[in-house]
This record gives sequence, structure tokens and C-alpha cells, in this order.
Amino acid sequence: MRRIGGGPPLSRPTGRYVRPELAEPAGPTALRPEIGDSWERLRRLGLDPDRARSAPRLPLGELEELRRATGLEQVLPVLRSTLFPPGDTSPVVLAVSDPKARLLWRDGEARLKRDADALGFEPGALWSEDAVGTNGIGLAARTARASTVHSVEHYLRSHHGWTCAAVPIRDPRTGRLAGVVNLSSPATDSHPYLRQLTLTAARLAETELRAGHLEALHRLRTVAVPLLARFGGPALVVDGAGWTAAATGVPGPPRLALPQDSWGAGGVHWVPTLGECAVEPLADGWLVRPAAPRPAELAEQAESAALELDLRRPDRPELRVRGSAGAWSHSPSPRHAELLLLLALHRDGLSAAQLAEALFADPARTVTVRAELSRLRRHLGALLEARPYRLASCAEAAVLGPDDPYDLLPGSDSPAVRLLRADLVRGLLRLPGRGGGAQPSASSSANSSSLGSSSAALPSGTTA
Repeated sequence: MRRIGGGPPLSRPTGRYVRPELAEPAGPTALRPEIGDSWERLRRLGLDPDRARSAPRLPLGELEELRRATGLEQVLPVLRSTLFPPGDTSPVVLAVSDPKARLLWRDGEARLKRDADALGFEPGALWSEDAVGTNGIGLAARTARASTVHSVEHYLRSHHGWTCAAVPIRDPRTGRLAGVVNLSSPATDSHPYLRQLTLTAARLAETELRAGHLEALHRLRTVAVPLLARFGGPALVVDGAGWTAAATGVPGPPRLALPQDSWGAGGVHWVPTLGECAVEPLADGWLVRPAAPRPAELAEQAESAALELDLRRPDRPELRVRGSAGAWSHSPSPRHAELLLLLALHRDGLSAAQLAEALFADPARTVTVRAELSRLRRHLGALLEARPYRLASCAEAAVLGPDDPYDLLPGSDSPAVRLLRADLVRGLLRLPGRGGGAQPSASSSANSSSLGSSSAALPSGTTA
């Protein structure tokens, strides 16, 4: 075992490192779970921790196009003025990436930028885990969660001289990942509040994006109000992400659930909470006219509905519902994706206490669970039943998982999801397909304790 760059003694990446204060007599201490999972993924990919990797770079022209497409350029002035006020000499490098960990912009002290250049940490470089090993930006982009990687937690030894903190920036219109803001500093001179500073930077960026969205909604509203005044029936105007700019004759919900690929050229579409609607494209949104008011339920779909939870993209879960009344898709929140996964695995249903235990390791947090399920019912209607909470028995449910089990809701740290990932890695379980819950794989034991194949991992809570 040897020391790297003055840091703690480090063995080859095996999932463990030694902190000096714990070296004797306690012995090795395990890596944090998110770092250990990342190292395991990279070992399986065959990355050599002793061999520096060159980050793939985009040509300048393609980089400029990508910068414009993200819409993140508007957040740079506030980030620079806040993080680098006049006279400040903090030893940090600021970087902003796209959702796939491609570096778009970088700023900071000239000397530190030269040091970063030596690692290929420069605009246009791909800084994903698969490309350059465990790092803050790559981890935050994959898990959609704030991440800090200290010195020897980097998978590549060539990166041990740095500590970095990265936080996702979410698009306030869609809730999806818009990019990642990262602050890096030398491991020997790390900023004491690096993580908190990065969290603040991300919130500032989201505030700027939200202000821009509100301005765009206001511009759309000035167009929508005179347009709606010409209609005698109910109608509303929404922006490209479904946010209501103006409505008449109908209680306009704050946001409509748009199909994943929008509404194309318009036409008649089934819209959750509104039913069948005539949809017409506008310059910056949609004119939506309900055919007739109807309650926010999917009862007419329940007899022949099919639900598909697509978790193949770690940063963008998608729920698709098809039935006799039409079809729609929706991007659920991370928490709703966890709930949908658990309900798809347990078709007989789970109580609020069981779900609280599965999500939070605390069966007492039933109020939180019931509140989330109430929000989820706004989209599922009669397809979500209660006492216990379950998907309607007459509806088929399938889950599409990622190729790598570690990419199954990677931002989730709930006990149930971590257990499920472990069973998928070991080949003990298959995700549910049409017509049923999760199935043990051919190699699994009949007594598997997996959450998906047995309820043994859940408490025997009371009815919902």
C-alpha cells in the first residue's frame, strides 16, 4: 500500500481505502456506497486505475451548438459574479457540463486551469464515469444527485490530486436534468465549504432558469389572452413543457402532462385530467380545447390499460399508458419512479407503512408516502388503487430496465432499490414484463429474499 500525492494510503481499487486515523486498530473502512458502486461498475468495464485516460473532446463548432442547445449560457454571469468576485483568489475551478457530462464552460485561476488542462479537464471534453472514471461531474450526471469525490475516491490515480463537488441543475420547466455545475480544487488546498458553495451555485443557476421561464410564460400570456377571448367554450394555452399560460371556461391546471414527443402537428389527443382535446400548435406552445369536461380519472382505461415504466435512461424515467381512451406518456419524478417500480414489483399491493420502510427505512413516514401517492394518482387516476396501494389488477404492467443494473434509478438510495440492484447484479431477479410481477431468474434460489421476488424484505405493515 502506498501514498498518492500526500493523500491517505490507497490499495488498488477494490472498494476499500484506509484513512490514516482508522488504519490502526480499526482497519480498512469501506468506501461510501455511491463511490463503491461506481468503482464496481468501472471494474466490470475493465478500466485500469493506473492508466490515465484521455477524455474525448468535441470540435469547437459542435461545442458551440451544444452550448446553445442547453440554454445554460444565461446562468454563467450570475455564477461567475458570485463565485469569483473581484479580488477573490479562492483555489477553485468552475465547470458547467451538459446532462451527459460533456464540459461546456470552465473558469477559474489561470494556474489551476493549466493543471486541469493536463488532465484533459477542458471545454468539449467528455467527463462521464465511463470515459474518465469516478468523478464528481460523471457521478452527478449519472445519478442526478449532488456528489462530492475526495482525492483518492477518484478511480484514476492521476486524479487523486483533486477534490470536486458537483450538483445537478434541473430545468424548472420539465424537472429534467439540464446540466451539472462543478467546483474543483487541489486536494491539498480544498475549499472548506466546497460542497455547500456548489449547492448554492446550482440553486442560483436554477433561479436564473426559472426567471427566464416566467418571462417566457408572460410573453405567451400576452398572446394567449386575446386568442382565448375569441372562443366560446373552454380552452387553455400552455407552453412547450405543458405549463398553463392562460385559461378560460376550465380550471386550468398548473401544468398538463404532455406526451414525451409532444403533440406533433396537433389534432385530437387524450390529455390526463381533461380527456379528449383538440390541440393546435402555437409559436411557443399549444392551444388546448377540451371536447367535454370530465373528471381526472382513467376509469375508462382501466379495463384494458397497459402501463410501461421505462427506466433505461438513468436521468429520465418515463411512464407510458395505453388504453381504450388513448395513450399518453409522462416523466415521473424520482420519488414517483421509485413508487411505480415498487408497485409494479408487488402487484398484490403494499401498505403505506411497507412503502415507507422500503423507501426511507422508516415505517412511520406514512404521511410522506400518502402525499406522494396522492400526487401520483393525479396522473394514474383509477389505475392506482388503495387499501393496500396497488396498480389496478386488470391493468398490465412492465418495467424496462437499463443494461447495467447499477444504472437502475442510480440516484435512489432507498433500501428497496439498493436491494433490487444487488439482486439484479447477482442474476437473482428479472424485472416484470407484461402480465405479472418480478420473476426469479433461472439461477436464483427459491427462497430469494429480494424485494422483487419476496415480501420478506418488507415489514408486515397495516393496511393503507
